[in-house]
Amino acid sequence: MPFVIAVDGPAASGKGTIATRLGAMFGLPVLDTGLLYRGVGVLTERAGENPDDPQAAGAIAATLTAGQLDDPTLRTRAAGELASRVAIHQTVRSALLDFQHAFARQPGGAVLDGRDIGTVICPQAPAKLYVTATPEVRAERRWKQLTGQGEDVGYDDVLADIRKRDARDGAREAAPMVAAPDAELLDTTEMTIEQAADAARRIVEAARARWEGSQETT
Repeated sequence: MPFVIAVDGPAASGKGTIATRLGAMFGLPVLDTGLLYRGVGVLTERAGENPDDPQAAGAIAATLTAGQLDDPTLRTRAAGELASRVAIHQTVRSALLDFQHAFARQPGGAVLDGRDIGTVICPQAPAKLYVTATPEVRAERRWKQLTGQGEDVGYDDVLADIRKRDARDGAREAAPMVAAPDAELLDTTEMTIEQAADAARRIVEAARARWEGSQETT
């Protein structure tokens, strides 16, 4: 397998920013797999279908293209809720599997962030991180992001959303959100994004050194 960096964790833990910075540091393309599920959720609703219907959502997932991921609507609070609803469907996850595998198999390697990268999508990834933070801190981050985008939403509502998504993502039968046994835990609760990115860099550099050593012996 190429040098793949798997970055997993719950919503607003900082994993997306960390993944982006790791991509820049190591010269690797980055895929925010959460956008795939946001895209499926938004497109399912736009088509007049029920996001809780596994067949309807799965059909939309089968037609998703990379070009549809640039829609700014996918960054909204509503899109995040839709993503969590469609992500529980095995039909959706199966339809998106090839998309993610193809991205990960790029010759030079890649960075993928999501909730099941190290456990399901790329279980053999040489570098695995599980990025987390307390629900309260994650809610504050997401609240600032959403209000900065012009959304009218209260902190308490965002915290409730975070707790609901954590429960749904952790309890789903299809690829539940859980840290891979060999993932490095990175708790960003007390960290600035600069500190978190630097800690992630050190984890990945150590993993890359081990990976390069294994390549030399094979």
